Amino acid sequence: MKADSSVLTIRVPKELKHKIERIADEQGVSINQLALYAFTKEIKEMETSSYFISLLKSKSRKELLEDFDSVMKKVGTPKVPAWDKL
Repeated sequence: MKADSSVLTIRVPKELKHKIERIADEQGVSINQLALYAFTKEIKEMETSSYFISLLKSKSRKELLEDFDSVMKKVGTPKVPAWDKL
């Protein structure tokens, strides 16, 4: 069964097009595969960012700092190995 897809035509500056072609060639993939990867990765990062922003909007700075301190108290302070001390 063929995946459901559609065509997207975009205009990009020539310099960006050359970079896209070079990177796709270096990676051994087609321009379409590189674009699909880049779009998917960036969209996921934007969605993740939006998710955390929406969570943080409901809390005040004070609440965030208190929550952070609470978590850090649970973690504790690990003993620093001798080789890692200044």
